[in-house]
Amino acid sequence: MLITIQNIDWAILHKIRAALSCRALDFIMPRITLLGNGGAFWIIAGFALLLTKKYRRYGALLLATLAAGALIGNVALKHLAARSRPCWLEEVDLLIKTPRDYSFPSGHTLASVIGAMALKRADRRFGYFAIPLAVLIAFSRLYLFVHFPSDVLFAALLGLAIGFTGQFVFNRLAAPGESAA
Repeated sequence: MLITIQNIDWAILHKIRAALSCRALDFIMPRITLLGNGGAFWIIAGFALLLTKKYRRYGALLLATLAAGALIGNVALKHLAARSRPCWLEEVDLLIKTPRDYSFPSGHTLASVIGAMALKRADRRFGYFAIPLAVLIAFSRLYLFVHFPSDVLFAALLGLAIGFTGQFVFNRLAAPGESAA
């Protein structure tokens, strides 16, 4: 099963590289992935929400779920799985600095899914921007050859699970008669 997944991962990465590599994406994708470095964009969004009375609770939710995602994904799972990155296994000209941490799961994708969920919950109009940005950041990791598709897919599913769990806990902690969502 794992060998089949690995073979599918490589096939998808090579198809992306063969079909989509171009100067425009070579310019854009490193800049898109930069937004996800360390969850930067999503952390900034969380603090921005904290500054407003209307969205303060969602800022707290966003920052708390990002912290949970970092602990579960980057601190625990990356070290447990210790999966090599595609760029470590196959020589390619990288458009970004070679990442030093393990590949599984994609921290960029995990933070982006968590961030997009929280922003959409705060105001569905925020989702019109946040969801496409999350998808672009996740795809950039494949385009840049630093993650396998299964890293990104698992991170997206884990992000959804953390986001829903965070929202559930958040709603349970809300004062009686006060709805967090």
